[in-house]
Amino acid sequence: MDIKKLQAIVVDALEDVKGQEIMLFDTTGLTSLFDRIAVVSGTSNRQTKALAASVRDKVKESGGDIIGMEGEDTGEWVLVDLGDMIVHIMQPAIRQYYRLEEIWGEKPVKLGAAKRKSTVEAAEAAEPKVKSKHLAANQDAPVVKPINERKPAAKRATTAKASDTIGKPAAKKPAAKRVSKPVGKTITVAPSRTEIAAVEATKAKPPKRKVAAPAAAEAAEPAKRVIKRVAKKAAE
Repeated sequence: MDIKKLQAIVVDALEDVKGQEIMLFDTTGLTSLFDRIAVVSGTSNRQTKALAASVRDKVKESGGDIIGMEGEDTGEWVLVDLGDMIVHIMQPAIRQYYRLEEIWGEKPVKLGAAKRKSTVEAAEAAEPKVKSKHLAANQDAPVVKPINERKPAAKRATTAKASDTIGKPAAKKPAAKRVSKPVGKTITVAPSRTEIAAVEATKAKPPKRKVAAPAAAEAAEPAKRVIKRVAKKAAE
């Protein structure tokens, strides 16, 4: 049987029994004993046995050969030997402990390529899925139309006028006319009697006398005393 057909049958058989973390590796460059190895997890002993039985039955129906099966009594690790392909069905704890992916996982095979195109699952996977329009991410993007950057002639004229005015001083606005406030009538108030009497009293006072300042020479020289000697009359 063709290896691609065989790996597709195995993957379909494992998916029918809800096998977890199905991984497929190409081992042609590592060993000459087999070309493919599959690793899958089962949650219980019952599921691991059911996965092994599903692989065995599917391969026999397709005309393949079953070389041998091991580990069905315990169900912790069931190995199905198909000649060109080895299937390891393990419980999660056993799989984590032995880590077969690190030994045989040099060239992983994608599960999409391992499925046959004639299967119902492959046909459903090939059909485009209907996307919900409720989510913004699934909505169709709007068609972007090219923008014509050329401006019409009328707009060009206005833009040219605007460019001409750039750099020129702005025209001064005429000052607003000042509105003269209305002036009221002036009223003359007659002086009181006390004010009239005060004015007359200032007029009746005699003018102050002006004292002449002494001459500068006289002020500078000290006053001289004149001493007259009186001659005594001769005694008679």
